[in-house]
Amino acid sequence: MINVEKKDKIDIVTFPVNKINALITDDIRDEIGKLSGISNSKIIIDLTGVEYIDSSGFSCLLSIMKTVRNNYGIIKFANPGPNVMELLKMLHLDTVFQIYGDLESCIRSFR
Repeated sequence: MINVEKKDKIDIVTFPVNKINALITDDIRDEIGKLSGISNSKIIIDLTGVEYIDSSGFSCLLSIMKTVRNNYGIIKFANPGPNVMELLKMLHLDTVFQIYGDLESCIRSFR
């Protein structure tokens, strides 16, 4: 359901779907949960290609962020499309999530 690539000790998560909704949040939570349960993990959620996130998707991402932080890890987000960024701003999640416009600047922010 998700793809994970490791680069510079950072797990980069991408999605092969264009919507994060109730149909896939359990799979996402399970897969990313394996990464987020590790102490001091560094995770980037790359939202390239994701055009829509519903309330259950945002709930899932918030839950993952809490788990990562509880394990002294860091989670950041990259490449939100205009529709997703508009939703993030409308829900004021742009003040909660660390969001970067592109993957390279997100990776550099860990240094």
